[in-house]
Amino acid sequence: MKLSVLDQSPVLSGKTSAEALQATIDLAKLADGLGYTRYWLAEHHSSTTLADASPEILIPVVAGNTNRIRVGSGGVMLSHYAPLKVAETFRMLATLFPDRIDMGLGRAPGSDRITAAALQTGPVSFPIESYPDQVSDVLRFHNNAMPANHRFSGIQATPVGPGTAVPWLLSSSYGSVSYAAALGLPLSFAHFIAESAHSHSQHLGSPAAQPEFGAGPELVEWYRDNFQPSEYFSEPLVTVGVAAVCADNTEEARRFGMARHMMRLRRDQGAPLAGVPTLDELDQLELNDAEQELISLNRQRAIEGDAATVKDKLERLAAAYQTDELIVLTITPTYESRSHSYELLADAFGLA
Repeated sequence: MKLSVLDQSPVLSGKTSAEALQATIDLAKLADGLGYTRYWLAEHHSSTTLADASPEILIPVVAGNTNRIRVGSGGVMLSHYAPLKVAETFRMLATLFPDRIDMGLGRAPGSDRITAAALQTGPVSFPIESYPDQVSDVLRFHNNAMPANHRFSGIQATPVGPGTAVPWLLSSSYGSVSYAAALGLPLSFAHFIAESAHSHSQHLGSPAAQPEFGAGPELVEWYRDNFQPSEYFSEPLVTVGVAAVCADNTEEARRFGMARHMMRLRRDQGAPLAGVPTLDELDQLELNDAEQELISLNRQRAIEGDAATVKDKLERLAAAYQTDELIVLTITPTYESRSHSYELLADAFGLA
């Protein structure tokens, strides 16, 4: 089993964004030494709890502070950018760090609707329906393979060189799964935010999904069955993103994991927290019945426990998705407990 890291650069309560970004660099160094396969950086905007709005800037910092691990975006929110700019950004990164850069592309805005509107490019902004064409244009520019009959034929993405980033399509729903299959691209499926099984049944032609894992495994199976070989990839390739917290015991892991669940709850309620809550702040929480039910639902998508428990659950999840690589997101009340979680996982899976 290969394990990778998804880092959202969480800002802890009472800490600064600068400290959050330094923690990302420190964790990347640790992951590099522990034997993790990739280190992907997420993009979020107008967030009080997540510091990284520009993975394209943080990627070279992380790559420059590590030696072996692949570094990439998880992902670039393509609706905010022109395809040529994205292609040239990743050409630059691939030139600076050959054979180490992943270009993960996503359809979601990584923000609320008002912030998404502020990020748009004005009267020529891209509607969500144009996403597949945007992805195709990014790949054509990135590989300097724009068709002769395209209106942008003749434009050359720079810097020019043999190296390119490896493209991935991020998905948590049927839409981007279908795009990845049609375009012949690797799929990184976000199990930790995937929609319910019911919301996908009409697309899958299946009345029910596996209750433990939702519709995710069926969506990924659909992707494999409908994958169209492309000039980039001849066979389907899948990674799965999962939220997990590993600690010395299960009670401690669940206590740590509550920090991320509270972040999500307050965000969904329109009252985002000022930072990842501390243990003291978590202990002072008073939740009503509806809030406790939402927390319980969110816990069903997360994996929390001691090393043996988390390893067993991750292996079962990977088997359900038929993948040999998981990308693990971990947010806890302290940077030390987050690092320790990744250390325990690496040891449990024998990565190093």
